Amino acid sequence: MKQISKGKFTALNKLSDKNGIIAALAIDQRGSLRKMIGAAQGKEATEQELSDFKTLVSKTLTPYASSILLDPEFGLSAGRNRDVNCGLITSYEKTGYDVTEVGRLPDLLPLWSAKRIREENSDAVKILVYYDADEGEKINDKKKAFVERVGSECVAEDIPFFLELLTYDANVSDKTEYAKLKPQKVIKAVKEFTQTRYNVDVLKLEVPVDMSRVESIGENPHVYTKEEATGYFKQLNDVATVPYIFLSAGVTAELFQKTLVFAREAGSQFNGVLCGRATWRDGIDAYGKQGEKGAIEWLSTVGKKNIDDLNRVLAKSAKPWYDAYGGKDKIIVD
Repeated sequence: MKQISKGKFTALNKLSDKNGIIAALAIDQRGSLRKMIGAAQGKEATEQELSDFKTLVSKTLTPYASSILLDPEFGLSAGRNRDVNCGLITSYEKTGYDVTEVGRLPDLLPLWSAKRIREENSDAVKILVYYDADEGEKINDKKKAFVERVGSECVAEDIPFFLELLTYDANVSDKTEYAKLKPQKVIKAVKEFTQTRYNVDVLKLEVPVDMSRVESIGENPHVYTKEEATGYFKQLNDVATVPYIFLSAGVTAELFQKTLVFAREAGSQFNGVLCGRATWRDGIDAYGKQGEKGAIEWLSTVGKKNIDDLNRVLAKSAKPWYDAYGGKDKIIVD
């Protein structure tokens, strides 16, 4: 049996669709979004434009998503303008990391806390941690303590804790070489942060392989056979002891949907997605060139279709979040 507090249980259901699947939209990008909008309009994007675009995405697309991930720096208006039935996940970390320091160390937004995020009517707290399991304890102990600290805050505020893990290798930058290392990097990270000491409620994960390098699926020279890739998805599922969802990681909507089908066929019992750029990326070009009117037109047609297509795939491939514990009847709400 799994014990879950009443507050967290209620919030996890709010963040999920009627079938218990987390079908979430993500637009908590900050620095990268500013660059994308700037490139589309041919001049540097303002903070107001970041906020406005996030709000347009939220207004137009949250009627079709179970929840939305936003940041409190430029996403407050978007959160307040989401559909009434759409849950809210709020990023708590600073964007990016200090490139002058070794280890890609995370940091929190100084004016925010789990308490303040909950007071903004958010249903969950999210942090992102870059993690290389093989980088050494001097660096990784800092990251472990960081996650423990946020997990404890979320317990105190009775709000779900979403942990996003992005893996890397401190000594390998070549994408093909890293693809060979990625499966074990992801699996080791999941094995670490599903320990109860971290109080993680949902893991937001990369898929364990570079799908663009899977034989007969990806467009790049293959690194894995389909059988090898299948095995890595199964290994990931075997070590995950909490609900987990996949992030789109900037791939196209088509490849992300193919990835989810592949994951299901491989035996992955994933519980949904947090899909960002694969849903709304091309809407930035419409916003940059045609302003609000162009963005709304694109989001309400192509953007909506992207979500509808993704939701159809999720309905066939994802499992309810509570199935991670054997079903609702295996959960004690206290």
